[in-house]
Amino acid sequence: MLVRFRGVRGSIPSPGPATVRYGGNTTCIEIWSDDGQLIILDAGSGIFPLAQTLFDHFPLHAHIFNTHSHWDHIQGLPFFIPLFVPNNRVTIYGACDPVSQSSIEDILSVQLQYRFFPIRECELNAKVDYRPLKEREPVQLGDVTITPVLMNHPVVNFGYRIECRGKSLFFTGDHEPSSNIYAPEDDAYEMYQSLIEQKDAGIVDVIRGVDMLIADASYTEAEYPAKQGWGHGTFASCLTMAEQAGVQQLFFTHHEPTRSDDALEAAFQEAVTQRRHAVPEVALAREGLTIEW
Repeated sequence: MLVRFRGVRGSIPSPGPATVRYGGNTTCIEIWSDDGQLIILDAGSGIFPLAQTLFDHFPLHAHIFNTHSHWDHIQGLPFFIPLFVPNNRVTIYGACDPVSQSSIEDILSVQLQYRFFPIRECELNAKVDYRPLKEREPVQLGDVTITPVLMNHPVVNFGYRIECRGKSLFFTGDHEPSSNIYAPEDDAYEMYQSLIEQKDAGIVDVIRGVDMLIADASYTEAEYPAKQGWGHGTFASCLTMAEQAGVQQLFFTHHEPTRSDDALEAAFQEAVTQRRHAVPEVALAREGLTIEW
């Protein structure tokens, strides 16, 4: 299995000299299975440079697994070149919106409407399919198993556990540690705390033992109080999750777009030296970084 980071910034693309080492594109992860399945996690702006490398693989069947519908995770989809080429096939997977009852097709096709983009979905030459996902219901693609897991974000966000011939990874998408909305003296505090602990334990259980955890670490501990409720994690919360799940390798991603590479490295160093941790390998995700097992 091959894993390559194509976009590691959060919220908005941030190209420029201050972000050149880690990259300015938003979330996209390229995965190739041992039997040649192309799996793409999110279609942020990083999917565009990925598309430039795929011509030799045409005709192609690409499987795009969307974590959620915020712009930085879908904004590259209209620029995914395989969509425009006959004989290609693109299957897009994701959650339905329980509030609006919108399907994954409704959520993602809206940006291909004529008022937003000059080419409408009906004019695409590839065959495009949509597949709604249910939590903990695995998808089998050749030798790969992909299991969606509900995370904590202001909209429905699926994390994905991906397993292929004994190797495994988990990608959180956007995820914030759960917090109790009640004060400790409130009658509902203990009941709600129990629900939080059950939810968090369920997430840790599905991550447990993966070779690689790719986790949303947008903020430092000092920044987090002003950002609470925005749906993102910290370096410390990701380390805790990785320790609890006993993972081998942790990559921090969804880097804060206003943070320069120098500032990102400084925040990383402070986070990993401030506390002892039991994760064998911890690193910052970097655009273009490739891991092959």
